[in-house]
Amino acid sequence: MGLVAIKNHLKSVDTSSLVDKVEANLVELLQQRKLKVGDSIPKEIELAEQLGVSRTVIREALLRLRMMGLIESRKKKGAVITNPDVFGIISKSMNPHILDQDTLKGIFEIRLVLEIGMADFLFQRITKADIDELKEIVSKEPTATEHHLFNIDHEIAFHGKLYEITGNETLKKFQKMLLPVFDYVHHSGLLKKQTQEKKFVSHKGLVDILENGSPELFRNAMRNHLENHFLRLFS
Repeated sequence: MGLVAIKNHLKSVDTSSLVDKVEANLVELLQQRKLKVGDSIPKEIELAEQLGVSRTVIREALLRLRMMGLIESRKKKGAVITNPDVFGIISKSMNPHILDQDTLKGIFEIRLVLEIGMADFLFQRITKADIDELKEIVSKEPTATEHHLFNIDHEIAFHGKLYEITGNETLKKFQKMLLPVFDYVHHSGLLKKQTQEKKFVSHKGLVDILENGSPELFRNAMRNHLENHFLRLFS
């Protein structure tokens, strides 16, 4: 490698490192100024002077913040602070084809935590109409489903309704983001051969508890319902 090439290579590395630092400093600066969603951020020239770097570096750092959804450009206001679509950002890297088995398993475990933990929300917010709709969903499942441990279409319909009942928009967005991962794992051959467990609780059993039981009973039932899925994960 010639001297010029070495200098260019070092300059590229240094610039990248500088942009990383400026990006972090920008976030810290915006926090120090206690800017809220909708507030305008300082102009590029002001930021460059305050941080002691070129406008080119500032511009690249701001571009990263835009890509992260932290700022956006608006007419007459310039760049303003925004409320980032956190799940929208995460979903871009949530392609199951590029995730390893440990990550896929971890995502399934997140589901276990969420659906056991939603019991109190469900019992606080569920209505008679919701119970009727769940019964309708279960009625469309074949009788054998009471013993089957995983059917992607039934899972999406039933569990999607549970997320809806919680009334928590963040949970609903998260569930929609995870659905492609569930579908991929189901069809990927990563699951062990289906097993049969005596303590398996079906969708119908879960509905019965939602209608007549308690949050604690539901938590235990949901744990049993989902644990059998995990018995099939990643031999």
